[in-house]
Amino acid sequence: MKKQRVLTGITTTGTPHLGNYVGAIRPAIEASQDADNQSFYFLADYHALIKCQDPEQVHQSTLEIAATWLALGLNTDNVVFYRQSDIVEIPELTWLLTCQTAKGLMNRAHAYKAAVDANRDDGQDSDFGINMGLYSYPILMAADILMFNANKVPVGKDQIQHIEMARDIAARFNHHYGEHFALPEAVVDDHVSVLQGLDGRKMSKSYGNTIPLFLPEKKLKKHINKIKTNLLEPGEPKDADTSTVFQIWQAFATPEQTAEMRQAFADGIAWGEAKKQLFELINGQVGEARERYEALLANPAQIEAELEKGAEKARAYSAPFLAKLREAVGIRKIA
Repeated sequence: MKKQRVLTGITTTGTPHLGNYVGAIRPAIEASQDADNQSFYFLADYHALIKCQDPEQVHQSTLEIAATWLALGLNTDNVVFYRQSDIVEIPELTWLLTCQTAKGLMNRAHAYKAAVDANRDDGQDSDFGINMGLYSYPILMAADILMFNANKVPVGKDQIQHIEMARDIAARFNHHYGEHFALPEAVVDDHVSVLQGLDGRKMSKSYGNTIPLFLPEKKLKKHINKIKTNLLEPGEPKDADTSTVFQIWQAFATPEQTAEMRQAFADGIAWGEAKKQLFELINGQVGEARERYEALLANPAQIEAELEKGAEKARAYSAPFLAKLREAVGIRKIA
């Protein structure tokens, strides 16, 4: 049976946090062990340039995110783990696809429409501050996916539209130039946890409410102690289902531990004790990976070697495939 190709992109902005871990990294690494899948994971540093113009931040984030995935056990012998910018065929494919993409399709992209609406609400010109990276990045994302003919693309619900756009672009290219691209499918796992942050909103770098994954022990404890709670006293029953502390606990705990903590909430556990136990649970799970992470950061050459190995494996697919696509569109030697 032909293996399914599964592709996951990781944007290189910011430091990985607990929400990234339970929502994307942990399930992706588990899926990479599935022998029926051929998994591709890439650091989306071209995408990072859309919103971040700080070169050092882009570079540092690439280092930290690569170290995170490796420290958490991604087996690069079983998967293709690469840096987007190392695959020189991707920008060229982006242009080939751009020439097959209707402007109207890009006009309907959620991120672009949201930016336009925000400008209008502020009394600005509709396109104020919007660069072509933001406008056309669904085409770059399509190139990421179609370059390796990925069958499945795990995404959050907010990214489903981009997979549908990639399908539309691929179908139009196939119609003009023959059947070259598989039509990708979005995979949305409704069981994957979406963690709340320190303030009770979704944990997100844009809200500044994250708990970085590999904080040193003292700082991890300090961050967990900052989680917003209500004023209920020790001994007063607490609602587990509306508690950020419990929600994060549930993402890391076994079913038995979850049931025990739910009962503790009903029995009126003190917030300080609940946070203490949460710290111990998380610290126990990330402690060994934290040590590997710090060792990798101290030896960036080891990370670079892994990425170069991944780029070589990725380009074994992308280089011959782009040569076929160039031939298909008529870009070839005259004689």
